Amino acid sequence: MLIACYELGHQPLAVAWPAAALEARGFAPAVLDVSVEPLDAEKVKCARLVAISVPMHTALRVGVGVAERVRRLNPTCHLAFYGLYATLNADYLFAHGADSVIGGEVEAPLVDLAEALAADRLGPLPGVRRAGETVGPHIARLTLPTPSRAALPSLKTYARLERDGLQSLVGYVEASRGCRHLCRHCPIPPVYGGRFFVVPADTVLADVRQQVEAGAAHITFGDPDFLNGPGHAIAVARRLHEEFPAVTWDFTAKVEHLLRRRDLLPELAGLGALFVVSAVESLSNVVLEHLDKGHTRADVDAALAATRAAGLALRPTWVAFTPWTTRADYAAMLDWVDANALVDHVDPVQYSLRLLVPPGSLLAAHPGMLPHLGALIEADFSYQWRHPDPRMDALQAEVAGLIAEAAPRAQDAAVTFDRVRALAAQAAGEAAPTPLAPRLSPDRARPPRLTEPWFC
Repeated sequence: MLIACYELGHQPLAVAWPAAALEARGFAPAVLDVSVEPLDAEKVKCARLVAISVPMHTALRVGVGVAERVRRLNPTCHLAFYGLYATLNADYLFAHGADSVIGGEVEAPLVDLAEALAADRLGPLPGVRRAGETVGPHIARLTLPTPSRAALPSLKTYARLERDGLQSLVGYVEASRGCRHLCRHCPIPPVYGGRFFVVPADTVLADVRQQVEAGAAHITFGDPDFLNGPGHAIAVARRLHEEFPAVTWDFTAKVEHLLRRRDLLPELAGLGALFVVSAVESLSNVVLEHLDKGHTRADVDAALAATRAAGLALRPTWVAFTPWTTRADYAAMLDWVDANALVDHVDPVQYSLRLLVPPGSLLAAHPGMLPHLGALIEADFSYQWRHPDPRMDALQAEVAGLIAEAAPRAQDAAVTFDRVRALAAQAAGEAAPTPLAPRLSPDRARPPRLTEPWFC
């Protein structure tokens, strides 16, 4: 049995791919996505193996609660966690009932584990870590099947594309896995160590095809960075557009890749790309250096100009609060969003995000982080840290509360932006800037976006 806990508002590929691998070896796994459907007690009671997918911090928090319910329903099943955050939090998971933890390219180890359990011959397995063992994540190229999606909830259950006042169903694929970069705050480097693997174009297109047949009019490429392999990316994009010229899509790419491959951007837009998500994180060169992002404030401005010239909407994401972010830095981020008419390109939750330092993070040993780092809070799956200016920690809490209050009411992003800006000005002892919302029509044209914000 495979259980997804949360995958950013899309049909869980981290369940669909292992399900396909298991089916190819003769298994018939039950699948659940508990972010949109209830835990099926009868399926749990029948399972010999229950594998919980935790590719994100939020998924892990949900997954631990699901595991407790699984144990009560089926005390004798083999309980495994897999995904990025399983690897990073293995010690905690073993202490709280996990039998196995699998990280990296998980499909082959999961199949091996299922076969060993079926044969009652469970022993050491490559890529499968058990309590007391030192087995690392499985980092090797796999032959991946077309993901198995038939038993998953309908695409209608998940986030949609909002464009020109209309909404359409969204599919989700990955053309590559892992990442060649080593950004210190990212959960991928501790697991993949700078490696990435492309998914054959035929497999990607087969997955696109089945989702278009299910009603998808837009595809999200969920690769950590679509342009890690630019030749592969453009080939996949060309094939997608050739077969489905009316289907639009979005992707994620680093600032440095948007600049290095700026010659590709006009063609990507012509092939149906509507927007690109980029982890800008900060406009402070000090913060960017600590995070080892590989770009500067000037690069961000250049990437914005390049994407706009190509006809792509840039949707920047932020790590708005870090130990090195000053009040002036925070205000500068908000000023930049206003000056560049990006208020509708930034999901308001981004203004509240606080640096997460999970176990195994490259930041945990970074000299610049050590003066601020506190204890590992295992149940929170992260290290505590404090800002040298307590007013910044207080501001983050206030902004987070404001965002949490505004989100359920679908408050206009400009109104939320003005409220956040007023809080920032108050924290700095300054007068609030001229409000933005009155300058914008409530029924203004807005850039394309997904209806569930990106965060991790």
